[in-house]
Amino acid sequence: MVDVNTSTLQVVIEICATSAFALSGLIAGARKKLDAFGVFVVTGVAAFGGGTLRDVLLDRRPFFWVDHANWIWLMLFLCMLAMLFMRNKHIQLTERAILIPDALGLGLYAALGTQIALQQQLPVIVCALMGVMTAVFGGVLRDIFCNEIPKAFSDYQPYAVIAFLGGLLVLLLNQLGLAAWICIFIPASLMTLLRILAIYFEWRLPGWKIESN
Repeated sequence: MVDVNTSTLQVVIEICATSAFALSGLIAGARKKLDAFGVFVVTGVAAFGGGTLRDVLLDRRPFFWVDHANWIWLMLFLCMLAMLFMRNKHIQLTERAILIPDALGLGLYAALGTQIALQQQLPVIVCALMGVMTAVFGGVLRDIFCNEIPKAFSDYQPYAVIAFLGGLLVLLLNQLGLAAWICIFIPASLMTLLRILAIYFEWRLPGWKIESN
């Protein structure tokens, strides 16, 4: 199996996942009418938050965004460019606009986080949870910085559950001895598709039934 820690595969997927979450953070910050610095911060925590938590817990150094510092310059440039474009075109940003890039980031980061944990020969449940944290934490920070209850905790739509099940699929495909790119691409695609379907058809997880006086 290809070592995902050092392969071009990891870099490509990390760029795609980071870009997807960065876009969701950019839209969220713009919707809140933050200034340029605020938008950049929200974009950054959305893009790098989950991967940073993964690297901290797995004791991976340097952090992935430190090892690829040019990504920060690229994100800064894209933030400025996007803000100017949206202002000149008077684009109306809806909450739903965040959900598609967020779904893409969810699938890619969950699959990649699980695969990286597997490379360190961690237990199955730990690998799956590492994928969940990688996928969810950036969005949680994005919502907190925008002064909202994180959607992953409050909208009753399957999010972390999808990431967990996708992580288990990554582990299963690895057990079958498939190539690393297949073990990541198939689960990532399915997770993204399931998240989009959950949004479109408004699937809901069971909620707490608490009676108030």
